[in-house]
Amino acid sequence: QVQLVESGGGLVQAGGSLRLSCAASGPIDVYAMAWFRQAPGKEREFVASILSNEGLTDYEDSLKDRFTISRDNAKRTMVLEMNRLKPEDTATYYCAAGFRYGTTPNLYPYWGQGTQVTVSS
Repeated sequence: QVQLVESGGGLVQAGGSLRLSCAASGPIDVYAMAWFRQAPGKEREFVASILSNEGLTDYEDSLKDRFTISRDNAKRTMVLEMNRLKPEDTATYYCAAGFRYGTTPNLYPYWGQGTQVTVSS
């Protein structure tokens, strides 16, 4: 079992950038990893995912031009670079890890506590 801790959230103006990090308590090379987000009153939604060895990535279509996911297995970290942020990106962002790769939350048994991202207009 792995524990995940997100960091890097905060308040940013529209058009700005943030870099979210996810630090794991143990090795992550066996896991597919992903970012999800959840806005108040909405369901948790897929943001991006990344496989381990191949580095294969997947993005929610509307985010792929602004967000970049990466991972460093040696450092046990995953990063989400977010650019040209919009107010609608405001949400709690969660990192997740699992043995299966996909876009639905139930594929990932391990979750962080979330980090808040607020984008002001």
